[in-house]
Amino acid sequence: MIIIRLDRVLADRKMRLNDLAALVGISNVNLSYLKTGKVRAVRFSTLNAICKALHCQPGDILEYAEDEEEAEAGEAPL
Repeated sequence: MIIIRLDRVLADRKMRLNDLAALVGISNVNLSYLKTGKVRAVRFSTLNAICKALHCQPGDILEYAEDEEEAEAGEAPL
């Protein structure tokens, strides 16, 4: 599973979600969905704009963690 760490990066940068939305050019609602992990996909152009605005790397925002179900079943992620 992919974990979104946008809230942590925003806190580190002392930036509000509204400010980031204005810099990136996307709505507060869409950025909030991303922050809470309620999205299934992120465009590279959006990720690029977020990283540019926050002066960070994609790995600062996105983190991989193995699902418990995958770990128990011994499945390898695709």
